[in-house]
Amino acid sequence: MTIMAAFNLSSFNPGPFILLGIPGLEQFHIWIGIPLFIFYLVALVGNSVLLYLIFMERSLHEPMFFFLSMLAATDLILSNTSVPKTFSIFWLGSQEITFPGCLTQMFFLHSSFAMDSAILLAMAFDRYVAICFPLRYTSILTCQIIMKIMMGIISRSFCIIFPCVFLLKRLPFCRTLIIPHTYCEHIGIARLACADISINIWYGFAVPIMTVTSDLVLIGISYVLILRAVFNLPSQDARQKALSTCGCHVCVILIFYTPAIFSVLAHRFGHNIPHSFHILFANLYVSIPPATNPIIYGVKTKQIQDKIKLLFSSKGMTKG
Repeated sequence: MTIMAAFNLSSFNPGPFILLGIPGLEQFHIWIGIPLFIFYLVALVGNSVLLYLIFMERSLHEPMFFFLSMLAATDLILSNTSVPKTFSIFWLGSQEITFPGCLTQMFFLHSSFAMDSAILLAMAFDRYVAICFPLRYTSILTCQIIMKIMMGIISRSFCIIFPCVFLLKRLPFCRTLIIPHTYCEHIGIARLACADISINIWYGFAVPIMTVTSDLVLIGISYVLILRAVFNLPSQDARQKALSTCGCHVCVILIFYTPAIFSVLAHRFGHNIPHSFHILFANLYVSIPPATNPIIYGVKTKQIQDKIKLLFSSKGMTKG
């Protein structure tokens, strides 16, 4: 009875988990943390500036920039969910994380990825309407429609990821709670359980991958229709202008999806690739897109470029 009681208790309130960081590269943890810290600072400053400009400047209150503000907010959540704990492991040796803390980190990490994918789909739809139906753009993408799309993105991400919390809480943990990673993720936690985790494996891989794959297919369809509309435009200048409005979005899509596809293929077929490489790559994947997205939009979007120049020049004049 005592053993059974302890077994049942461990399933609901297991002890703290130990995050090892990058096994095999412990001697390089301090140095690996430096570029990650730079990416984190760039993500923090870049996305915060984007959010400030979009909400403060009335000229940026357009559908495209509302979706961009949502992407920036999601990237901030993604960065702050995983990267600070990584620093504490690399630089302070603080490897412990509570079970509720681990579940919370897992939920926000996975839901951020799901939201990023859905936001990129919404931005593709925005570009499709802007190029294929320019005269009806404002009547199609009204404030009410944008709010419904935003609520749909949040609701879908929540509904996809929240079941993972219950799938993990039902499991008994009676082994050493050591995770060879820098952050908690669904399957990594499930593998520590001393019970059948086939439901976790099926749900953890099939549902998110099917969701992201459907997003990617719909984005592809959007761009096929966009390109068809662009090449039907009468002048070269009109074509170039239409394509330039999609440039930022395409770059962000490539930065988000290419590493994801590579990671899935590496896990599936790269049996000879060291485990430390997978973990290092996973850390870059949660650090680089949030840092590069605001830079891409800042460099390639003239409206944001102008507002950033105005913001910093006005600050310089105020100091002077």
